[in-house]
Amino acid sequence: MKKIEHIGIAVKSLQDSNEMYTKLFGKQPYKTEAVASEAVNTSFFEMGDSKIELLEATKEDSPIAKFLEKRGEGIHHIAYAVDDIKAEINRLKSEGFTILNETPKKGADNKWVVFLHPKTTGGVLIELCQDID
Repeated sequence: MKKIEHIGIAVKSLQDSNEMYTKLFGKQPYKTEAVASEAVNTSFFEMGDSKIELLEATKEDSPIAKFLEKRGEGIHHIAYAVDDIKAEINRLKSEGFTILNETPKKGADNKWVVFLHPKTTGGVLIELCQDID
């Protein structure tokens, strides 16, 4: 793993949260994007070499909606940048980690993504990200 790529934060209202984070960081999000496969709308703020991703549910039964219902707004996941996502999946499986989606899928910000089950990562949802060429 190369670096923390982004921290994902579940929010109830992307518009309200974008306004608050714009005030907090002193800058606008550089990108907003809908990710239909995850039923979310997202926005991204650059923070040095890392990013903050805000996630708003677009469906009541989506993972983000369920997270918000159970835990409220807050940190949802930490994403790490990798050079070879398939090699990392194999390496992490051999180390005993449970991969939630063993086939990388297209995520936000032009990335291939996979998630590791929090039961095998100390309670933290981990996302691996690789740039789509």
